[in-house]
Amino acid sequence: MSASPRFIIYAHNATYDKLHQVATLALTASAMGKDVMVVLLFWTIKKLAEGKLNDVDFPPEYEPYHEEVSRLLAERKVPRISEMFDEAGKVGKFRLIACSAGLEYMGVDQDAVAKQVDEVMGLPSILSLASGAETTLFI
Repeated sequence: MSASPRFIIYAHNATYDKLHQVATLALTASAMGKDVMVVLLFWTIKKLAEGKLNDVDFPPEYEPYHEEVSRLLAERKVPRISEMFDEAGKVGKFRLIACSAGLEYMGVDQDAVAKQVDEVMGLPSILSLASGAETTLFI
């Protein structure tokens, strides 16, 4: 029996538009039978630790569209980021990993994140798990 294709997403940018793409790609890949790992780095770790993962925010150049897009997301009942991550774990293989160095660099206490992820691990371990992945994305 062959192993499932691995699908790795390194999530660095933490604005809603970027996190939405991370979550939808992770959910879709998981539903397609891929072994999905989302690695939280820098800003995504900070946002998770602050309880703001589901906040709808955009880069400054898209700020004029914030109100309209927020309204459309609500009207269309678009799932929150955390809901999509949860669903990815229910429909297939999904792991949410926080990079331990990112915790340190962003001044985040490990306890603030550890309960919200599957694991906190160092970059060497992350890279070992990601080695030979079918798909690797940096968002």
